[in-house]
Amino acid sequence: MIKYIRISLGILFFMTFLHAKSQIGDFRNELAVGVTGGYTMSSVGFVPDIPQNSLGGYTAGVALRFTCEKYFKSICALVTEINITKTGWKQSILDAQDQPVINPSTGAAEEYQRTITYIQIPFLARLGWGREYKGAQFYVQAGPQIGFYLNDKIKSNYDYDLRNQSDRLGVLQESPQEVMPIERKFDYGITAGAGLEYSIPRVGHFLLEGRYYYGLADIYSNSKKDFFGRSNLSVIQIKLTYLTDLIRSKNPNIK
Repeated sequence: MIKYIRISLGILFFMTFLHAKSQIGDFRNELAVGVTGGYTMSSVGFVPDIPQNSLGGYTAGVALRFTCEKYFKSICALVTEINITKTGWKQSILDAQDQPVINPSTGAAEEYQRTITYIQIPFLARLGWGREYKGAQFYVQAGPQIGFYLNDKIKSNYDYDLRNQSDRLGVLQESPQEVMPIERKFDYGITAGAGLEYSIPRVGHFLLEGRYYYGLADIYSNSKKDFFGRSNLSVIQIKLTYLTDLIRSKNPNIK
């Protein structure tokens, strides 16, 4: 899968090079940098299935945008970010009557979640429509993303060896994921989003975006002898970004 990510990045940069050389559209040479952050809702696609609720977290980092061309009415750009992101899963531990499973040792409903922290780096191709320097712009962007595991943290209100196995359903009776360490530390997948940008001259660009990430890698080994055949991340993000211009084109057509 790594080679497909490399090919995708190569295509993106090659297209940018062609745009700059051919100048088929209205040429740009805009570079903006800034900060980005937001709220995340994540889960893990386990096979066999583990019932879950979305785990809330955050993402924060820096962003870089290179705008290369306006082709007809579409503003073309490349975007990359370096983010620290909290992902993971939160189990829904219910019995056959869809009621919370009570732990006999504590007398409380069993709760378990694991938060996994990554450095995530998306590489995005972006198309925008609207104003560039003063006013609003709608945009969509998509591309590959890689992630590097930093650490993980378990939050549970019961001891694993004293969990209520008899009232749990299906795979949750075994629950090896509750104690298994994260086995695969490198993550990769596809991300896409859409948002609104509002630009103020001499102040900067303010962006609000919704984004979805689908992992193509697994956090656990998935051979025939392993317990899980699939264990990939799925993340929804609501992001706010502020960008300021470092390089601006001397182009009278930019508004």
